Amino acid sequence: MEAAFLRRFQSFCESDKQWRAREEFLSRNLEHFQGEDEMDKLLALSMVWANHVFMGCRYSEELLERVQSMAEGIEVEDAPQFTTRDEIMKRNN
Repeated sequence: MEAAFLRRFQSFCESDKQWRAREEFLSRNLEHFQGEDEMDKLLALSMVWANHVFMGCRYSEELLERVQSMAEGIEVEDAPQFTTRDEIMKRNN
C-alpha cells in the first residue's frame, strides 16, 4: 500500500534510479510527516535531497544537514561526483 501511495509522487522526469532513491527517502520519513501540509514539506525535502545528490544543487548548510540526516543509510549507486568552483580554483593555485 505504501509503495502505491508514494508512486503517485514520482516525477515524470525522474529516472528509475532517482525515483528508487527518493522513494526510499520518502518511505523512511513518512511516519514523521502526517497530514497534507506535512506531506508537502516531506516532498519538498525529498526533492532538495535528490537535487543535491543527482544534480549537485547547493543549498544552505542547515538545510543540507537536515536532509542528509533524513537520508542516512540510503545507498545511491553510481551517484555523480560534483566539483565546486572553489575546489577547482584551489587545485589550480
